[in-house]
Amino acid sequence: MKISTEFSKYATHYGEYNVIQNQVADKLLNYITQKPSRVLDLGCGSGALYKKIDWKLEHFVGVDFAPGMLELHPKAKHVECIYGNFNDTTLFEYLRTYSFEYILSASALQWADDLDAVCKNIVTLNAPVALAIFTANTFKTLNKTAGLEPLLRSRKEIKRLQKEYFPDAKLEVVEYKLAFESVRDMFRYIKKSGVSGSRKVLSYKETKKLMQMYPLDYLEFEVAFIAH
Repeated sequence: MKISTEFSKYATHYGEYNVIQNQVADKLLNYITQKPSRVLDLGCGSGALYKKIDWKLEHFVGVDFAPGMLELHPKAKHVECIYGNFNDTTLFEYLRTYSFEYILSASALQWADDLDAVCKNIVTLNAPVALAIFTANTFKTLNKTAGLEPLLRSRKEIKRLQKEYFPDAKLEVVEYKLAFESVRDMFRYIKKSGVSGSRKVLSYKETKKLMQMYPLDYLEFEVAFIAH
């Protein structure tokens, strides 16, 4: 298992709230050495991965459970957007009627209700994968300072999943650090980026205290990449 670190500076004036997700999408596509023409994207969102694909596609299927995101996804004759949830087994029953050459998922699978079940279903689609999953070390110092348990799965748990379901794939863990000019910018980013999920457990008073106590000028993210 390779572990590396990447450091970025957050630029407020760009209003860029998915800077880490964009870096993750770029890295994910770097794993793909061939040029698959039939691709599935699980948790496609507004099309971050699709927009970065620079080869000819015959059929691209994007799945997401947020209709608002699917509306923003680029449309084309070869693009099919499916409103669906990867926690739902019936979605995979439908997807098994397709033939995919590659399965992608960037920054989405960490929110799976049962990641074991989702991985098991992905395997039934009989295609190589490139998956990026945020781990429990995302916001590590922030959670520790606030006394919160991490929402996400540990690196160890994702390693187990990789060995069990994708034994032929590589596992690489990348630690990202995103620096901010102020703590206020940092907390605004957390609120708007979507990385923290829908959890809102701190009161206004507790949040204010956390902003005063947080010892770093950057946020930590950790992403596990599983790729053939």
